[in-house]
Amino acid sequence: MKRKEIRVFAKQYSKTIIRVLISSCSFLSIPVSAQIDTAFYKSSPSHTSLSMKIDKLTSTKFYQMTYVSFPAIIGGLIVKSEDDHFRSLRNEYMPSFNYHYDDYLQFAPGALMLGLKLGGVKGRSSWNRMLVSDAFSSFIMAGTIYGLKSTTNVTRPDGSNNHSFPSGHTATAFMTATMLHKEYGGRSLWYSIAAYSMATATGLSRQMNNKHWLSDVMVGAGIGIISTEIGYYLADLIFKEKGISDYKLPAHYDIKDRTSFIGIYLGFNKIPGRYRMNDGSSMTFTTGSNSGVEGSSFFVSPYWGIGGLLSVSNMPVNVDNVPSNESLDLISGYVGPYFCLPISGRWKVGSKLLGGYVHSPTRKINSSTIGNSGGISGGTGISMTYMAKHNLGIRLFMDYTLLPPVGSEAAKMVHMLTFGGSLNVVF
Repeated sequence: MKRKEIRVFAKQYSKTIIRVLISSCSFLSIPVSAQIDTAFYKSSPSHTSLSMKIDKLTSTKFYQMTYVSFPAIIGGLIVKSEDDHFRSLRNEYMPSFNYHYDDYLQFAPGALMLGLKLGGVKGRSSWNRMLVSDAFSSFIMAGTIYGLKSTTNVTRPDGSNNHSFPSGHTATAFMTATMLHKEYGGRSLWYSIAAYSMATATGLSRQMNNKHWLSDVMVGAGIGIISTEIGYYLADLIFKEKGISDYKLPAHYDIKDRTSFIGIYLGFNKIPGRYRMNDGSSMTFTTGSNSGVEGSSFFVSPYWGIGGLLSVSNMPVNVDNVPSNESLDLISGYVGPYFCLPISGRWKVGSKLLGGYVHSPTRKINSSTIGNSGGISGGTGISMTYMAKHNLGIRLFMDYTLLPPVGSEAAKMVHMLTFGGSLNVVF
């Protein structure tokens, strides 16, 4: 076969393969919204071909059903070995917390959805379609939670029984929150914000009440979300286009969209190095936990804004490489500029430069004192955010903080690294 014939054959073969792939993707996975996205990208000068390709990779039906739930479940399994750190944080700051509002709060998003429906507010689905979707979701969630609780036999933090993993309250809350988001999130992002705020509060409350580990809550949230996604998918197969409204969420993600956000800040802290105490012994810190609230407003530009972080931290202390019963606790607040570099409409690199104040309560170790101090602190960080929805961002970050001295050796500043993630409400 001559070279010219080979080139012609290769060209025709490539075209055929491309047609097959396009047909397969259209039939199997790429939803209408992805097609709208493509049309928008072609008409928008703010999108490059690279950004279009990046965003299309995350526009398939399967990806849209799993982009939050799977990372939550996998993340929960990963942090399971670190559950004690987050429980220590709870025991340090709210050891006597014992309120049962979470028994009712888990149903609040579902109650709001039914209230809107009864009030005549038009949602995504008709009554029949919505009830079938919700029934599928509930059966899937309940069966999964019951099966895992029965087989894993994980003891609750308070030792009351062996049904800790995963959190049924959290799964219910995120299941009903996703139902409300699907039915009314297209009408207003505030329905989604309310739904997931109540679900997040439920999960945090289960930890504060000492009923669940962090891993229980994360896996429970993932199960709740994916149960609703599967439930609605099954109902869509049954009802087709019957009993569904024609309103749609915005179909494109502009690279110049402003991404003001607020979210729960969760991470692991590490303070490297060795610190000498008054009695000549040395002090080191093991991996600790960090929890707080972070937010920023990009009201002037999509590339920079002003924000802040409020957090509490807990890091166990070793003395001469032997674990002690004490820990270093930090309560801090920071403000400063935040920066955003969009890679595409959905993927954004972020940074920040913060300054503020940190306080460390007094802790006595042998003849030395740690904490009992406060001072000016500052830091920076880098993050990667994925815009899962127009009002929902998933962020991974690495932060660096320079702290004032925390031990008896007054001249030595402390360097702290924090690795973590957050689920942000974007507005």
